[in-house]
Amino acid sequence: MSVLGLGHDVVDVSAFAEQLAEPGSRMRGLFSVREVRQAGERARRKNDDESTHLAAKWAGKEAVLKAWCDALGDMPNPYTIENFPWNGIEIVDDSRGRPCVALRPDVERKLCALLPPAASRNSDEMSGAPGLVRMGPAVMRMPIVTPVSTGSAPAAASSASVSLVFRWHVSLSHDGGIASAVAMLTV
Repeated sequence: MSVLGLGHDVVDVSAFAEQLAEPGSRMRGLFSVREVRQAGERARRKNDDESTHLAAKWAGKEAVLKAWCDALGDMPNPYTIENFPWNGIEIVDDSRGRPCVALRPDVERKLCALLPPAASRNSDEMSGAPGLVRMGPAVMRMPIVTPVSTGSAPAAASSASVSLVFRWHVSLSHDGGIASAVAMLTV
């Protein structure tokens, strides 16, 4: 496993709650229906405020964005802050209540289209990887073209020699008035 990108973010929970409660605020629209539902359910179980859990999910989204940009290195960012698909990147709980990253299909396609050049620097380490790309619940095949030597002849390209498996890792926390998240993209 190689780390392609790492991101971290912190959110002031009370300031975030004020933004959510502001008349005409579009903050809630930056979350998917599933994220809002899970935050509400967790708040009821923990007997605290939904905004605490949405703040942690927001920190998770920001951390994913930072990890994605870190993985791209010097390549141009695919989105600006104004058109970033916030509700297309979900920070949701799995069946055991652990946070995970789920990408909307169009966001996942864009990530896959941009990452292989950045990830191919690790192809020597990944020669035994299965031919699947995993991000959240989705799975996609992602072959990487690598040169194949044929003795004294020049190297030819082969798309079957290496495949990469991308995986998101995310951790959320909140303590007192601060929510925090770390996201990591690995191959």
